[in-house]
Amino acid sequence: MSAAELPWRELDSGTCSIARTMAVLGEPWTVLVVRDLLHGVRRFDDLVAHLGIARTVLSRRLAALAEAGLVETTEYREPGRRARREYRPTTACLELRPVLLALMAWGDRHRPGDDGPPVVVRHDGCGAPVALVAECAAGHRLAADDRMRSTPGPGARPAPGA
Repeated sequence: MSAAELPWRELDSGTCSIARTMAVLGEPWTVLVVRDLLHGVRRFDDLVAHLGIARTVLSRRLAALAEAGLVETTEYREPGRRARREYRPTTACLELRPVLLALMAWGDRHRPGDDGPPVVVRHDGCGAPVALVAECAAGHRLAADDRMRSTPGPGARPAPGA
């Protein structure tokens, strides 16, 4: 039986795209570092101050993000100061924006603050709030409770021992 014919429980979860993504984003602070980078906080000291993160932890997270291809570094120098690094999101990092928007929307619905959402993301072109929409390749909009099916893709492998 090929992987394309196997039931979900018999697929190797090690090939899962979510598992590989979480290997990069799953450490504490990583998603918040990405959030701040996407909002223009690019300098180490600014990230430390805004996040309240330990410098050693931030160093490790930025190194991991750079190794994963999500962050590029450039040097800058303020007059009379030593050269420092600035961290810029790559295209791969920018493509995480919908993921962060989905996390934010979920948090707004299921872990709301007393005063409502702390941030509303708006389209620069018209000012309307941004809403995430899931749709199939045929253009049908999907609600969270719509039936969907995950089928093995070309990278699927049978689980060891399956």
